[in-house]
Amino acid sequence: MSSRARSRPPHRVGVVVFDGVKLLDVAGPSEVFSEANRIGTDYRLTLCSVGGRQVASSTGLRIPVDADASSAGLGFDTLLVMGGDALPTRPIDPALRDAVGDLAARSGRVCSICTGAFILAAAGLLDGRRATTHWRHTQLLRRAYPGIAVEPDAIFVRDGRTFTSAGVTAGIDLALALLEDDHGEDTARQVAQSLVVFLQRPGGQSQFSPTLLGPRPHTSALRTVFDAVAADPAADHSVPVLAALASLSPRHLTRLFREELGTTPAKYVDAVRFDGAKAALEAGRSVGEAAELAGYGSAETLRRAFVSHLGVSPRTYQQRFRSAQRPDAARGR
Repeated sequence: MSSRARSRPPHRVGVVVFDGVKLLDVAGPSEVFSEANRIGTDYRLTLCSVGGRQVASSTGLRIPVDADASSAGLGFDTLLVMGGDALPTRPIDPALRDAVGDLAARSGRVCSICTGAFILAAAGLLDGRRATTHWRHTQLLRRAYPGIAVEPDAIFVRDGRTFTSAGVTAGIDLALALLEDDHGEDTARQVAQSLVVFLQRPGGQSQFSPTLLGPRPHTSALRTVFDAVAADPAADHSVPVLAALASLSPRHLTRLFREELGTTPAKYVDAVRFDGAKAALEAGRSVGEAAELAGYGSAETLRRAFVSHLGVSPRTYQQRFRSAQRPDAARGR
């Protein structure tokens, strides 16, 4: 760490917590800044809650708090608003919403971890901005706040002085990016190496999410199509073939897909095949076998699909997500 970095004034970081806060949302970024302090930075973390009360985290562990988030005059160089499982499922507590809005006005950078984006959104801090959140809730965020340009695949999004991050461990990615902004790539790299994480994680958060989300269709003809595609993803599932199976015209089938599912038959078939390929890779199949089983025809076609969808190759995906239970470990060796 340079003498110039050591001579900087302390960087004040406010961490907003509440009952039900995701513990790793708090711990991950906090460890990044704590580790950075070991090599010469000076981040001063202050945990805040409405009323200044200690809170119960998602695990039940209680977190002591340093300050009342509602205190007039409280402000930070960086404000981190944590996430929690309940935030997307119910209205944001008005006291929490207002406290975050007031703190943001008196702070430099304003950041959310995971579903903390819903607090920023409720406070109007994401209006007209690009943002992200946990992949499971990106569609809900988009529907609930149409003024936000939601980026569902991003690990984190920077829009001016406002930052939002994806699910849980993405808070570490965001904290490393903030550290790099403040103290440069070398310092951020040292911290990433110490914590045994990527300085810049390859690919987006789509690699962690299922491709297909949502309930089965209501229309019996579409359910017939769904079952046929799921039973044999590699078969001929062109629109004319699927329309004949459903006893519909191709035009009528396409209209039903758009009206009920918001997609096209071709995109749905591609999603099923992609999920099938991922499952095959996770089960230990070779790239060629996964391509054949899922109906991609060749390993190269599958590779292009993975790079397009996830930003990583099938082999890289397999190395990350296949079973951790190795055969020799299962035998006790």
